[in-house]
Amino acid sequence: MKLASIITGVVLVLYAIFALIQLWGTVVSWSTFIKITITAAVIVIATLGLAMLYREYIEEKSMKEDKYLD
Repeated sequence: MKLASIITGVVLVLYAIFALIQLWGTVVSWSTFIKITITAAVIVIATLGLAMLYREYIEEKSMKEDKYLD
């Protein structure tokens, strides 16, 4: 979960900087900017989703080892 948080944080910070630069001065075309926005959103959602699945797997494995689950 820690790695996913770091990746998500980095992507969000880089995107925020890029968005501000794009807002005040045109760096790329708006169609490319929309594509980058969608890509950043997909990366953030996928990273957090995988982190949640991994955490759930680790918790279940731990509970099985402690004999809380069959």
